[in-house]
Amino acid sequence: MDHARTILRQRIRRRHRVRRFIRGTAERPRLSVFRAHKHIYAQIIDDASGRTLASASTMDKQFRDAAGFGGNKDAAATIGRTVAERAKAVGVKKICFDRGEFRYHGRVAALAEAAREAGLEF
Repeated sequence: MDHARTILRQRIRRRHRVRRFIRGTAERPRLSVFRAHKHIYAQIIDDASGRTLASASTMDKQFRDAAGFGGNKDAAATIGRTVAERAKAVGVKKICFDRGEFRYHGRVAALAEAAREAGLEF
């Protein structure tokens, strides 16, 4: 039990350390990524106005019907492409990447690379 609290405390400290320098503006909103065991979520957020401009996740109905399991790198790449297409639809091309408390590795990196290939600049 004490080990679980330590892990949680470390994740919260890492999240605050990463987000201390990252702020989304109207010209350059932030792409926030959250990774759970079975799913991955991505949002394009304008912190100045407090609005979510675009989002995609493996919980979306169209993804669940097409792909199935959302806890692997293929699913993360699909979500990266989807959020990039939705961002371009609302006029966003440049973003800043917010990995949160997660390392830039595995599913988080796959999402970022797919978003870059789909046209987002960061």
